Amino acid sequence: MRKSAPGTKNRRAPRKPAAPFACRLVIMVKLPMAGRIKTRLAREIGTSEATRFYRATCRAVIARLAREPFWETTLLVTPDSGLASAMLPAGPRRMAQGLGDLGTRMHRPMRVLPPGPVCLIGTDIPAIRAADVRRAFRQLGRNDAVFGPAEDGGFWLVGMRRRPRLVTPYAAVPWSSPDTLATVEANLAGHSLEHTTRLFDVDSRADLARCRGHYGRFVVPARR
Repeated sequence: MRKSAPGTKNRRAPRKPAAPFACRLVIMVKLPMAGRIKTRLAREIGTSEATRFYRATCRAVIARLAREPFWETTLLVTPDSGLASAMLPAGPRRMAQGLGDLGTRMHRPMRVLPPGPVCLIGTDIPAIRAADVRRAFRQLGRNDAVFGPAEDGGFWLVGMRRRPRLVTPYAAVPWSSPDTLATVEANLAGHSLEHTTRLFDVDSRADLARCRGHYGRFVVPARR
């Protein structure tokens, strides 16, 4: 048996310091409680099926993205009382969404996280791939903000470089509207913007049929 050198027994290797301006991915997530999630979808397919969909896609998206070494992952949880809930996947750190409208809650992690680029996404876009998020972070290297447009006029991703200063884009935004993204971009006039991959969210039976292969207990789509 090889002996340790004198004075080195049980000595731990020094912890690697955190990289300055690390990339951070924030995933907005709701506790998957029946009747409080995917209500538009539930009107077409029923509450239990809509809840099953959200739970499956939430697990799949988080499993697919939280294991990536390129960024640090944080779950942005609502309601705040569910911060320690076992209903959410273990592993990533968690923070509460807090009070306010959607824009206020989306902007909060941009204000409070340590320096570095941040991308924020939701959990109801089953087709999100790690490659889509990596592309957005690369685009932030040359832009103040990056958006992942959704087919319904909204966006599934917002990324902010946050330097030399943080911009605020959510004044008077008509949420869940065909003009949502256009209004946010108008609020950022004078700043450099870019679009990343275009995807769709799931609000109807037809949307659900399009994404059957992208979510489920064991479904983690291959990387590009």
